Amino acid sequence: MLSRRLAGRRLVYLDSASSAQVPAQVLDAMRRHQGKHHANVGRGSHTLAVEAGVAYEAARAAVAAFVGAQPGEIVFTKNATEAVNLVAHAFSGRDSRDVGDPRLQLGPGDEIVVTEMEHHSNLVPWQLLCRRTGATLRSVPLTADGQLDLTDLDAIVNERTRLVAWVHVSNILGTANPVDVVVERARAVGALTLLDGSQSVPHRPVDVRALGVDFLAFTGHKMCGPTGIGALWGRAELLDALPPMFAGGGTVAAVELTETTFLPPPARFEAGTPPIVQAVGLGAAVDYLGALGMTEVRRHESELTAYALDVLGDVTGVRILGPTGAADRGGVISFVLDGFRPDEVGRHLDALGVQVRVGRHCAALVCRRYGVPGTVRASLHLYTDRDDIDALAGAVRSIGRRSR
Repeated sequence: MLSRRLAGRRLVYLDSASSAQVPAQVLDAMRRHQGKHHANVGRGSHTLAVEAGVAYEAARAAVAAFVGAQPGEIVFTKNATEAVNLVAHAFSGRDSRDVGDPRLQLGPGDEIVVTEMEHHSNLVPWQLLCRRTGATLRSVPLTADGQLDLTDLDAIVNERTRLVAWVHVSNILGTANPVDVVVERARAVGALTLLDGSQSVPHRPVDVRALGVDFLAFTGHKMCGPTGIGALWGRAELLDALPPMFAGGGTVAAVELTETTFLPPPARFEAGTPPIVQAVGLGAAVDYLGALGMTEVRRHESELTAYALDVLGDVTGVRILGPTGAADRGGVISFVLDGFRPDEVGRHLDALGVQVRVGRHCAALVCRRYGVPGTVRASLHLYTDRDDIDALAGAVRSIGRRSR
């Protein structure tokens, strides 16, 4: 893929925050599975069904090991968005007939806390939850340089807070947010915690035990895996308390006309035929990343991010949003160019073979906070090199010289 040429130019892929490129090892694993072991899982005892089930659960075990978890704590989902919604769906109003764990009951006077930095997928589900239960949504604001402003954290996360949900690494600013201080405050008031790891799990070592959060959501297509597969990690006792979001085949232990007994996690949350081939691909992707070493992946991307900040910062008319130092961010760099709309810059870059994303990046609150209609976003991964950064900077410089 990366050897492809566009209009005679070298392809420069800088949209990995949207979807990472897929290595041959992952494509081969999926092809091999479909060619030799293709069958449904959990629904048969014949040879192919057993082989498919073994491969599916092996993928779960690989994903679990990648984030320091146990296999039974990993729920396969369609993506990180579905993982967040699964948790949000588990909460109910206090007057609901389906009374469950008191930690999952909300009502007027209760609060959910997010941040101004959130991707819509970690914002809108909580808006809907608050609308459904009468709870209040609060947010942690941002500083001028793209950090979380934790000055009033103790006031924002208080005895009324039931859950704090925030992004580990911002998909628009690149900011790497603190986890320990937020977890400490949430625990002090008895609130649950959910971390959006979509932009961290693919790029740096992540251990759920060390993080100390209650839930972690992430997705396969950003970590060199296929689309259509993501994961929710949850503490075992919390997953056991969650009701299913979807019901049907594969989730039940016993069914009567008016009552159903559901299986324990993770099967309880994986209704219907699951994304088997995609799970195999994700398992191969984490094996691939693990063999490279996530510490090395992080080092490579940090060095490139520092280089990109320097090179782009020297281009006349470029304004970079977010932290100025690579130590405080991941490999996501958003910028605007004086005199040009982001979509204009994106079209010019595409014509030059440089693939970036433009727009609000499903983070409208961030754009509003910094007074921009959108940004141009360049995002890196393990296959990005200095030539890619130089090509981007050169192309942006050439655009800036053009008259409108």
